[in-house]
Amino acid sequence: MNTIVLIILLTISVVTDIKTGKIYNKILFPAAIFGFIYHIATAGWEGLWQSFLGLLLGLGLLFIPYMLGGMGAGDVKLLAAVGALTGPAFVFQTFVFTALIGAVMAAGIILYRRGATKMMTGFLSGGSIVGREKKTTFPYGVAIAAGAVISLFTEGVLFL
Repeated sequence: MNTIVLIILLTISVVTDIKTGKIYNKILFPAAIFGFIYHIATAGWEGLWQSFLGLLLGLGLLFIPYMLGGMGAGDVKLLAAVGALTGPAFVFQTFVFTALIGAVMAAGIILYRRGATKMMTGFLSGGSIVGREKKTTFPYGVAIAAGAVISLFTEGVLFL
């Protein structure tokens, strides 16, 4: 049941992040609350504790990048909601996959938007990188969703 809620959360978050650049609290908070209720119903207080740890870990892993301006608050709260639904081990694995996917997405988007040829020419000639002063953003919720889906299919692969 929590996997279904996770997929719904990820789908809605991806759509709104792509369309509006935002991931809304009105989907994030109910998903996190559902995670708490689901885990207490299926595993008692230990389940609630694991859900809470997942939420805290999700918040903690993206808090510094958020504070440095590297992502929006919705991205942080999305990973926290994923943690509340799935627990700390799953959310950590999701974070690792998300970071890898996000790095590839960011590189591709930057090269596409700023002109790969101009950037490489400037870099290789020792000159400035064209467009470096611009802040390029992209829907990081897509990377989080992709990381979570990969984690669904590879659960436990990155753990001891």
